[in-house]
Amino acid sequence: MSLPEIVSRGQWRAARAELLLKEKAATRARDALNAERRGLPMVEVDEEYVFEGGDGKATLFDLFEGRRQLVVYHFMFAPEWDAGCRSCSGFLDQIGHLAHLHARDTSFAAVSRAPYPRILPFKARMGWPLPWYSSYGSDFNRDFEVTLEREGELVERPGLSCFLRDRDRVFHTYATYERGLDGLGSTTSLLDLTALGRQEEWEEPKGRASAFGAPAGSEGVRYHDEYDD
Repeated sequence: MSLPEIVSRGQWRAARAELLLKEKAATRARDALNAERRGLPMVEVDEEYVFEGGDGKATLFDLFEGRRQLVVYHFMFAPEWDAGCRSCSGFLDQIGHLAHLHARDTSFAAVSRAPYPRILPFKARMGWPLPWYSSYGSDFNRDFEVTLEREGELVERPGLSCFLRDRDRVFHTYATYERGLDGLGSTTSLLDLTALGRQEEWEEPKGRASAFGAPAGSEGVRYHDEYDD
């Protein structure tokens, strides 16, 4: 195995400073890309999808839990499987406390094609408290391009979709799949995919910081048991 070169502390600092310039450039480029993402058009979701979760039947509107935004993780779990995808399980293991997303008026849920009675014991085994719904019997997975037909067979792929609610209307704003999920899982990385973003003063376009009652910026971050949900 090839290891990094061994140098003095002064040489390391010089090399680190040179790399930092590139890292800052990448951060500025990422901020610009996030702003462009928030400028994407959106499409209204007219289909009346029906899901099954811990409280029984639910619509896509119900998955918002009264909040303005919804992030859905498309967890690979086909109806005939006995357990969920290992890679998808690793992704959900990275999701932090949902209170920080909720404070930005954003809900999170996993959705799989497997029937809920198959999901429930696996969810308990993994110890995940987050909402998880079955889309079994609906076209939700097909419509959002995570269940595909290839050579006459249905295949699953992981993905993530973002939705925005305006009163009783639901809009699809963004989606990413497979390698597009790399580096996601933190609260800020998920908010960066949404139409309203982190809702902080420095973000473009202006006017979305605390517009919907969310505490703005790092000053608005609380211990997860101190938020007013």
